[in-house]
Amino acid sequence: MNRCCHLTASLLLPVAVAACTGAAPRDDDALTRIAFGSCFDQNLEQPIAEAVEAYRPDLFMFLGDNVYGDVEDGSVGNLRDAYEDQAQNAGFARILEAPRVVAVWDDHDFGVNDGGGDFALKRQAEALFLDFWKVPARDPRRARQGLYASFAFGPEGRRVQVILLDTRTFRSPLRPTDERDAPGKERYLPDPSPDKTMLGAAQWRWLEEVLKEPADLRLIGSSTQVAADGHGFERWGNLPGERARLYELLARAGPAPTAILSGDRHFAAIYRVPIGEGRTLWEVTSSSLNRPWRDREEAGPNQLGPLYTGENFGTVEIDWQARRAVLAVNDMQGKRVQEVELDLGP
Repeated sequence: MNRCCHLTASLLLPVAVAACTGAAPRDDDALTRIAFGSCFDQNLEQPIAEAVEAYRPDLFMFLGDNVYGDVEDGSVGNLRDAYEDQAQNAGFARILEAPRVVAVWDDHDFGVNDGGGDFALKRQAEALFLDFWKVPARDPRRARQGLYASFAFGPEGRRVQVILLDTRTFRSPLRPTDERDAPGKERYLPDPSPDKTMLGAAQWRWLEEVLKEPADLRLIGSSTQVAADGHGFERWGNLPGERARLYELLARAGPAPTAILSGDRHFAAIYRVPIGEGRTLWEVTSSSLNRPWRDREEAGPNQLGPLYTGENFGTVEIDWQARRAVLAVNDMQGKRVQEVELDLGP
């Protein structure tokens, strides 16, 4: 963790997506430039794609709401149409020029706003996701429920582990607010019920195992914010027992610096939270690529500095020789507007 901070027309798109087979696949080329983002509306202009392309990332991570295709008629037809429209967008195609692309979903490519495990059409939506992103037949995601996946890039000493969590397929219903739109409890309230889950039993077991794998830097993609407090929208804090379990697991996961990369909120921000003796977890939220929530103000005990409410994408720039990584929020021109530096250790 960290020691210092500075504030085509076809549905089957030919995407070069890294596959997750049995164990995490390995790519022996060390990553030095990673980009990530979320909330990419297929019906809006996509000028930020030029800045992403100019950054020339070794890897791009789509963290959810990669299309907006909420179910409207009791079928996934609207979601299918959304994917077909996105496949035709030149901006989306620019981002796909990255040598490696990985993706997980959020609610609007899951199929229902704020949706969770009780969504009746989640298996149909999952099939559309797997086909759109060209996930190979041998990939475990084809044989089980849930879009969680793990990838390893780079040789020993310069290995980045990328973990994508599925915070939709298994998530329990959230506790509705008792005062809608009131600051701090706009939609939901924390629910301490011990039987509520964010990831589901199978994904929790999987996460414990992949965190045992060696890495020099771990990046965990969670479409839902983890460390953010002080608001009543979707967040891990709505299921405090599940968040505590995640913090405990990460605190026991070994010495590799770890950061959460999240989306969903239509603004960008950086968060810091202690998770164990002498250990700090950093989170960078990057949202939205082209659908920002402008003029939004929000604060919480773990938030560093103000929100950035313009179009944005996140980056992780790694200097392996100096053993440091800079996690940043970048504006539509590719200029850094917020950043945090991680010490990668010896």
